[in-house]
Amino acid sequence: MSFYVTTPIYYVNAAPHLGHAYTTIAADVMARHHRQRQEEVFFLTGTDEHGEPVADAAHALGIEPQELADRNAERFKALAPQITASNDFFIRTTDPQHEAIVQEVLARVRDNGFVYEGTYEGWYCPRCADFKAENDIDEGNRCPIHHIELTREQEENYFFRLSSFQERLERLYAEREDFVAPRTRYNEALSFIRSGLRDVPLTRHKLAWGVRVPWDHEHVFYVWFDALLNYYTALSYANASEDLTERFWPASYHLIGKDILRFHAVYWPALLMAAELELPEHIFVHGYLLMQGEKMSKSLGNVLDPFAVIERFGADALRFYLLREVPFGQDGSVSTASFELRYETELANELGNLASRTIAMLVRYRDGVVPVSEVDPQLATDFAGLPARIAALVDRAELTTALEEIWQRVRRLNRYVEEQAPWRLAKADGRAEDLDRVLSTLAEGLRAVTVLLWPYLPTSAERLLGALGAPDISLAGAELGAGSVGRVSAIDSLFPKDEQAASA
Repeated sequence: MSFYVTTPIYYVNAAPHLGHAYTTIAADVMARHHRQRQEEVFFLTGTDEHGEPVADAAHALGIEPQELADRNAERFKALAPQITASNDFFIRTTDPQHEAIVQEVLARVRDNGFVYEGTYEGWYCPRCADFKAENDIDEGNRCPIHHIELTREQEENYFFRLSSFQERLERLYAEREDFVAPRTRYNEALSFIRSGLRDVPLTRHKLAWGVRVPWDHEHVFYVWFDALLNYYTALSYANASEDLTERFWPASYHLIGKDILRFHAVYWPALLMAAELELPEHIFVHGYLLMQGEKMSKSLGNVLDPFAVIERFGADALRFYLLREVPFGQDGSVSTASFELRYETELANELGNLASRTIAMLVRYRDGVVPVSEVDPQLATDFAGLPARIAALVDRAELTTALEEIWQRVRRLNRYVEEQAPWRLAKADGRAEDLDRVLSTLAEGLRAVTVLLWPYLPTSAERLLGALGAPDISLAGAELGAGSVGRVSAIDSLFPKDEQAASA
């Protein structure tokens, strides 16, 4: 089995923010989970470096677009390891290997009869690098995303015959109802298709910053077509010794934000059909992270710095918060206050306290040796079949729901401690076997939930599994009773309280 997951490639007209971290973290959770299933995994992220927004931002700084792309691509590269993203490759659309394959694929689209020359006129948002339909314009002739006034543009272009794929796209959506998720986004894309597809510009004549059109060097490819092809081109050169295309194409999941739905759910499959390439299995569309009711966006200026959050609380806390606070696939508000509340009540008090209590009691009452005992049937029922349920949820990209399923067991283990009161059993005559059963069950339950939490909290999970002497992270080992904890060792607080976090 193979699993191939992608993030969008991020625009380099400014530095990364929390919204970029969000998508990358979600993709990383999926990639790590599938590695736990012993599958071959390829996880791709990277930067989108061509187009008018990049050229305009560079010129405003008095530098060349390539210099700005180089500067900000390094910032996006730096984000990945700081959020412990395990991506297999970081693509840049200025990579010469990418540019060559873009030219090859789009020349094939032309050879197949889906490109023609013409003139385009329409309302254009330079920040979106996108022409807006009349029904997609806010009052005052403004962009609905960036709230800036649109400009009227007219230029000679080569066009992509999107209209030729009307019936094929409708058939695709009828036959594969899980092609786009959540369902609201599937319906939105299908509604756009049913409204009647119009041909769209494939190239730009007025712009020099882009991939040169091989059959007409006065044009560059429209940035969106260049960018979309990154998911395909990367596989051919990510590994210097092997072309990975046959092994991993088509993608299992493209994770995207809802503002780029039309390009991925309509233009992208049509382009692949025109090039005679296989379509991706799934496109999952997440919502916006909102602050003060607005989408978090560098162009709007309402962003949180993920680097600052990580420096204070650690990457695992950020990863947990984003997928816990905002149901994946929906819009959701984020704030410093809600972050700190989640950190203290759930990470520190629930998981952190469970870990420290369990290990401390094993050290105190059994000298760190986990007793050999059967798992308490009370817990066995609550944990039965949990790894399979988590796998089914991750297969549908229901990452927040999967995390909630795991967290219910963290809370169940905390209740079990209170119900069984091992400190009382330790003082009672003739209750040694009962204490053995409780301590063994706690150790095994903690091990099982930690394995399931590893995709979300990789650093903390590995620390905790190390302290439990049970480093196996395979999903098969996440069944309660499937692992073995022999001797535990003391561990520092996994999630120091806020007053300690700054020095953690």
